[in-house]
Amino acid sequence: MVPVTFLSGADAEICDVSGVTGVQAEPNGSAGALLEDTTEVWRSAELTKDYKPGDTVLHLQLEDETEFEYKLDPKTGLLPPLRNPDILVGENDLTALSYLHEPAVLHNLRVRFTDSKLIYTYCGIILVAINPYESLPIYGSDIINAYSGQNMGDMDPHIFAVSEEAFKQMARDEKNQSIIVSGESGAGKTVSAKYTMRYFATVSGSSDEASVEEKVLASSPIMEAIGNAKTTRNDNSSRFGKYIEIGFDRKHQIIGANMRTYLLEKSRVVFQASEERNYHIFYQLCACAHLPEFEPLKLGSADDFPYTNQGRSPIIEGVNDLKEMEATRKAFSLLGITEAHQMGLFQILSAILHLGNVEVKERGSSSCAISDESGHLAVFCDLTEVSHKSMAHWLCHKKLKTATETLNKPVTQLEAINGRDALAKHIYAKLFSWIVGQVNKALSTSSKPHSFIGVLDIYGFETFEVNSFEQFCINYANEKLQQQFNMHVFKLEQEEYMKEQIPWTLIDFYDNQPCINLIEAKMGLLDLLDEECTMPRGSDESWAQKLYNTHLKKSSHFEKPRMSNKAFIILHFADKVEYQCDGFLEKNKDTVNEEQINVLKASKFALLVELFQDEETSAAPSTAPPSGRAKVGRSTQSFREHKKSVGLQFRNSLHLLMDTLNATTPHYVRCIKPNDVKAPFMSDGPSSSRSAAQSVWSPRDHSYLSRRLPFQISSEIHAEKVLQWLKRQDKCRHVYILQDGRMFVSSFSRCGLLKASKTSGLKWRTKTWTYQEFFSRYRVLMRQKEILSDRKLTCQSVLERLVQNKDKYQFGKTKIFFRAGQVAYLEKLRADKLRTACIHIQKTIRCWLARKKYLRIRQATITLQKYTRGHQARCLCNTLRRTRAAVIFQKYTRMWAARRHFLRQKAAAVLIQRLLRGYTARLEYKRLVCEHKALLIQRWVRGFLARWRYRRIKRAVVYLQCCVRRMLARRELKKLKIEARSVEHYKKLNVGMENKIMQLQRKLDEQHKENRELSEQIRQIESHSAVELEKLHLQLTTLQEAEEEAHQRGDLVISLKEELEMVRQELKKNKEMVAELNEKNTLLKSEKDEMNRLIQEQEQQIKEKSESTHEEATEHLQAQLNEERFRYQNLLTEHLKLEERYADLRSEKEAVEELSKPGHNRADSGYSSSQSESVHSSVLTGSEVSSLEKEDAGQTAADVSLLLKLQRRVAELEKEKMDLQSEMDTKEEQLQLERTKELEDCQKVLGAERDYEALKRQELESDNKKLKKDLQELRQSLTKGSGSKVASPGGQAYNVLLEQLNSTTEELEMRKEEVLILRSQLVNHETFKHKETGTEGDSGDSSRSPTLDLRELNEDGELWMAYESLKETNRILESQLQTQGQSHEKEMEDLRAELQRLKAELIQEQQMLSDSLELPHDARIQASLQHEISRLTQQNMDLLEQMGKQDKMIRKLKKHLKIYVKKFGEAEAGVHIEQSSPENIVGESGRMVSIVRKERDFQGMLEYRREDESKLFKILITELKPRGVAVNLVPGLPAYILFMCLRHADYANDDQRVSNLLNTSINAIKNVFKKRGDFETISFWLANTCRFLHCLKQYSGEEAYTKYNTPRQNEHCLTNFDLSEYRQVLSDLAIQIYQQLIRVIENILHPMIAPAMLEQETIQGVMGVKPTGMRKRTSSFHEESSHSLESILKQLDVFYYTLLQHGNDTELVRQVIKQQFYVICSVTLNNLLLRKDMCSWSKGLQIRYNVCQLEEWLLDKDLQGSGARESLEPLIQAAQLLQIKKKSQDDAEAICTMCTALTTEQIVKILSLYTPVNEFEERVSISFIKSVQTLLKDRKESSQLLMDAKIIFPVTFPFNPSTLALETIQIPNSLNLNFLTRV
Repeated sequence: MVPVTFLSGADAEICDVSGVTGVQAEPNGSAGALLEDTTEVWRSAELTKDYKPGDTVLHLQLEDETEFEYKLDPKTGLLPPLRNPDILVGENDLTALSYLHEPAVLHNLRVRFTDSKLIYTYCGIILVAINPYESLPIYGSDIINAYSGQNMGDMDPHIFAVSEEAFKQMARDEKNQSIIVSGESGAGKTVSAKYTMRYFATVSGSSDEASVEEKVLASSPIMEAIGNAKTTRNDNSSRFGKYIEIGFDRKHQIIGANMRTYLLEKSRVVFQASEERNYHIFYQLCACAHLPEFEPLKLGSADDFPYTNQGRSPIIEGVNDLKEMEATRKAFSLLGITEAHQMGLFQILSAILHLGNVEVKERGSSSCAISDESGHLAVFCDLTEVSHKSMAHWLCHKKLKTATETLNKPVTQLEAINGRDALAKHIYAKLFSWIVGQVNKALSTSSKPHSFIGVLDIYGFETFEVNSFEQFCINYANEKLQQQFNMHVFKLEQEEYMKEQIPWTLIDFYDNQPCINLIEAKMGLLDLLDEECTMPRGSDESWAQKLYNTHLKKSSHFEKPRMSNKAFIILHFADKVEYQCDGFLEKNKDTVNEEQINVLKASKFALLVELFQDEETSAAPSTAPPSGRAKVGRSTQSFREHKKSVGLQFRNSLHLLMDTLNATTPHYVRCIKPNDVKAPFMSDGPSSSRSAAQSVWSPRDHSYLSRRLPFQISSEIHAEKVLQWLKRQDKCRHVYILQDGRMFVSSFSRCGLLKASKTSGLKWRTKTWTYQEFFSRYRVLMRQKEILSDRKLTCQSVLERLVQNKDKYQFGKTKIFFRAGQVAYLEKLRADKLRTACIHIQKTIRCWLARKKYLRIRQATITLQKYTRGHQARCLCNTLRRTRAAVIFQKYTRMWAARRHFLRQKAAAVLIQRLLRGYTARLEYKRLVCEHKALLIQRWVRGFLARWRYRRIKRAVVYLQCCVRRMLARRELKKLKIEARSVEHYKKLNVGMENKIMQLQRKLDEQHKENRELSEQIRQIESHSAVELEKLHLQLTTLQEAEEEAHQRGDLVISLKEELEMVRQELKKNKEMVAELNEKNTLLKSEKDEMNRLIQEQEQQIKEKSESTHEEATEHLQAQLNEERFRYQNLLTEHLKLEERYADLRSEKEAVEELSKPGHNRADSGYSSSQSESVHSSVLTGSEVSSLEKEDAGQTAADVSLLLKLQRRVAELEKEKMDLQSEMDTKEEQLQLERTKELEDCQKVLGAERDYEALKRQELESDNKKLKKDLQELRQSLTKGSGSKVASPGGQAYNVLLEQLNSTTEELEMRKEEVLILRSQLVNHETFKHKETGTEGDSGDSSRSPTLDLRELNEDGELWMAYESLKETNRILESQLQTQGQSHEKEMEDLRAELQRLKAELIQEQQMLSDSLELPHDARIQASLQHEISRLTQQNMDLLEQMGKQDKMIRKLKKHLKIYVKKFGEAEAGVHIEQSSPENIVGESGRMVSIVRKERDFQGMLEYRREDESKLFKILITELKPRGVAVNLVPGLPAYILFMCLRHADYANDDQRVSNLLNTSINAIKNVFKKRGDFETISFWLANTCRFLHCLKQYSGEEAYTKYNTPRQNEHCLTNFDLSEYRQVLSDLAIQIYQQLIRVIENILHPMIAPAMLEQETIQGVMGVKPTGMRKRTSSFHEESSHSLESILKQLDVFYYTLLQHGNDTELVRQVIKQQFYVICSVTLNNLLLRKDMCSWSKGLQIRYNVCQLEEWLLDKDLQGSGARESLEPLIQAAQLLQIKKKSQDDAEAICTMCTALTTEQIVKILSLYTPVNEFEERVSISFIKSVQTLLKDRKESSQLLMDAKIIFPVTFPFNPSTLALETIQIPNSLNLNFLTRV
């Protein structure tokens, strides 16, 4: 039995046991407790028997299944601390635990660290980081990418999660952030801070070309070299504190950084304890002593110098000091520290080592001298370039100043040695400060950072055997940080309570302000120390007495040790610490011999003088005092007078730090050291090499016990004696610190994590349940009547019933707050309810199974009886059945024969009737559909025209009313003016007015008369057209009679079909006979096959062997090919990146050169010039590129600072240029909008007329097609009969033609009205122009002389304007009427000609029919086919001619429209309507006949002029948009056009044009997908690039490709040039486009995958909600609308159909889909591996369901063979691993067999992260995980944990020849490529 101890009363208060009436033992051990143990600190135990109030013993079972009885104290009755439920054990946030007492927290950390190998855990707002003492694969770029952009509560705890939270809050809140990393030595603070800065450098690119993030990372090796050293606890311990501010601009890119250091441990320069080392830089220098450049330093081995050999451990295992020195020098160079300065630094460091070797010999009792036998002092003076005599003198003397004189006093040997060491420390501190200043200078930026993130890497709480001034300052700093943390937590808690609107009161907590006051307040420890330092005879003893007199028994945090008068004890927040007063005053003064400093200042060594110049100037603001003993700034007064004490400096710097932290949002990282032996993943416990009863106390334990035990102990006293005394004294609380588990718990306590966890849950411990989460989790505990629509009311009613004490919970606005232990209680109730339900289900199922078995036996018995009796009855009637069967067989056989004959006849009759009725019904249906569509079109068109005409008339009427009213108003005004004048003057003015008015009236009457005459002419034309229509009706009657004749000919078809059916029956009989013969033949063949089978089996075996060998070789070669292809494509990607970088550098260089030219203004080069430049840059040879790169590199090395300034200047100019360009674009857009508004009216007028004419033409074409279709049906009917009859009026053809004529007449009438309205508006527009010009022009203009008297009638000339406008309107109307009459007559003539042509065709058809009837049957069919082919050919030619005319007309109209728009916009002249007259259009379109006919001999080539080359690429590549014109093109049309142009260049043997065409097109395509990087553009050009590549192969003339061509295609092969090299270039371009396409797809899918595949609950009710900690509420962003699996499937549909629409090859689409599914698999699996909450059985079920949906999508798209299903295999196996049983060895073997696609690291990680969501799930044991690891140890695979989501599979482009002939390709007019000529 292992001895156990229990909590004392103080610790028992942590456990809230009030209200506990009993604890019930559960079968699964859910009721557990934590017992204190002497070896493991705490052990978990489970209750085996129910506990009731009054019991004195608890029956428990330990983890090793040992039974144990725990005796309760009968007085207090306190229970041991309760253990959290299994569902909460291993939680990633300690605040989510139901119990927050010390054993529960430690148990949770132990489970995560030792069992699950998880080093990070949240503790409220703190990230707890436990040092694993081994390298873990969790800090790579893939992990950084996985955490980037994620909310903090969504991923597992990680240092990257804290970094991302700080970065996100800085970007969102525009507030500075701080990350405070603390912990004791060896806990991993430096590594955590380093990974934090690496994260910021990775996720935030630098805005400067100098790569500031690289400089930030480069500062780490420098600071580690000069500030880190090996200690007994850590091989790379930081011996100083630092605060790094990383500055960001407004785009959140790193632009600079600044470092502040604190409390450098200078004493390490001259003294190191055993097994420790000095700072790394000294050992790195000694390792480089053999190098030539280090020979002048006269260094040797580290063992040769006392400053480096005191610890007797000069080598660190696994560290190469020589390589570390190379890294340090490289970091110095990267930060801009030149080689000369570096050698100067090394020279000073070497001088320090030689100074330590200077020996001081005693000369008398009060003096000493320098022994320079070894020459180290001379070396020191040579290296520092100081006077040897002066330095030797002042090392042994000091200067004393009195009121009257100055004396030189010799010093003793001890004082000289101490002065030498003080000088070495002072030099090193100055050097350290100088290096920090240089680092800050290199990281500084000229621009002010918009925000910053500070990383504080500071020491944690320390207590050693002897604690001195350093530990005092460190613990003082930790007190301040703890206070800042408390205030921050209180602020968060208060905000949370106020947000949730719940009452809160002040809560008792540990406030360390009294302890801080004890140290820093007035008359505090620091004040008394400074006061004592100023005293002439101040000493450590007198200072200690002042402390006792001032604070003993007056401050509760100050105590005096019992056995010492030179020490004091301070009760810090983490522990009691005893400080020894020896050395406090000396360390606080930090004195150095002033004369020694003066000697150094007089040095000729510039760098050394620069170090001490800081003492004469104030420190720079950016470099605060790095430490109390490495002081930076001093005033210009006397060195001794002004010097501040170290304590004061440290206090000031600490206050400055706290001000900075308080002005930022802090984030806390606490690092913990788990053990002293640096063993990986082991907290000091039972695995230690010694037990508690046999161990010997370490010096550290000795120091701890000496302050607490009443007796003296030695190093040989065993633990057993001390344990017995501690138990007797009731001090078991501290026992665990002294046992093998002491280190982990001690580190945990000193970091203040327990207080932090309690403070994070001050009043209400669990704050994570929202009402919906509570409802989902505890739905099983609710009754039906309690479930309401309001979740809050539902939860209130349930909790009031379940928890009687209302003080245990509180309802907030959106959350429920619980006290400690309530979640565990609710989990127990939930488990009980589920267990009861399970028992009920088992009972019901077992009952059902038993009843089912009984019924099955009963039914079997009845069945046996039934069949036995039936058998007897069957035997009796068997004879009767046979006799009756013969008769029935004969009857049914005869009936079957007769019925079959009848059914055959019936089927034939029904078939004929069905066909005839169907044919009649289809004809009737087609006629009704045509009539309905025609009526619908007419209705909508007439409605549109009527509304449009009404609006035009209404606007005109309103305008006329306004004009008339204005005229009347002016007239009335004038009348009033005239009345105001004299009558005589009125008479003089109106002389002749009546005569002029009469003349004007007479002219108006004449105009009206002319209008009436024109109307009469129109009526006559309409009457003439009616007569013509009647004639057409008579002619159509003949067509109807011919149709009736065709119906009569249909009977002949029926008889022919009957004969055909009889022939088919005979053929069927013959087939049956053939089948019988085939059966016989099959029997004979089977015998032959049997004989041949044995021979074939032998041959098959031989073939299989050879094939297997061949397949293995083929697979091996294919794997090598894929690997080589992957390597080549990666190299291609890198090459393209280098090309882009080179182009950027070259453009920057050119820009700098342009800026350097004074007075040079660069004009816009246009498209062609920029294109030529890009072509030139793309065809540079490798030698040119290398030479230019070398030249650039040389220039950069020559003057780096100048280049950086020029680059920044170029960036600023580029920004100004972009701003000016944007302003100019804005102004141009405004001008364009204004111009568009001005041209809107004109465009509407012309557009309406053009649309109307196009609509009319389309209707006429559709009607013409219908008429031709009807005629075609007549021809077909006539070919099957003989004779002809004339169709009667009212037939179908007659009605169709009559409707067309009527619609044409109506459209003519409507067009007349529209033309009148249009012309009137144009006239009004022109008259307004005349009015404007008339008012400004000369009144005596002779051009308006006929109306001069009219204009003089009044002041404004309204009468003249009205008369002129009326006159102009009449003229326009007259011309339009004439034009309409002519067009109408021309249309009538066209209709007559069409009727004549149709009549001639009908006569010809009749003649041909009569002639064909005389011919034989075969000849008749041949003749009819030949005639039909010739007719269709002629009709196609006519249609082609019509299409050519229409295309030409459209182009002409567009050209005229552009001219009109330009003229209206410039307002230079009126609109010239005559230019677009129908006569001109018809005439020009008529000239297109000859051009169209030439296309018949098209050879598949396109010709263009050289000056049109840039225009070709601009239209076809640069400005072509997939969503615009390209969506309606033939797939790959741009590629075909480019190849046809290339064919013509090849045909012309023009090598320059071929080269320009290929190079320019390739560069243009690159520029397109660089500027427009959307998915559609990249997919479109991927398809066209592949098609262009296939065309080059298909028409290359090579036999491997030409065998797929037609003979006509082989005639189009290239003849003069071999373009195989360009095929490789195009293949590389296609690879580049493909990789860009995959990256675009990844960017689209990446944010959708994790929410859809993992977070969304696709199967309702399966997932369970677990309690969460504070991190869920402090997530950076509110939950956005989550993506679902349906959204991913829709996005996949978009990708798939877009790729197919653009004409991508099927094989290429399959490769894209495979890559997409790999991305889905990798992102999902990576999130699963990084999220502990996702590793559960129910989550595996959800993943399996989602994968099935993806597989169904593949099946629906017929993509099973694309390899996409195989790419999902790792995710499928991960889901199976979550669901499979994980207990026995067989299960482990099954896992190893199943999970072949997962690596060992991934399998172990999933098993370690597996978390039960419900009580019925079990955790995976450590032994099972180890067994799986043992089985998988022989696997040879990558050790990488995460899948590489950025990997792109090698792509191939299989040859896919085109079946499209080049000569048949038509170029749409929408591309505006009319400058291309077909050859």
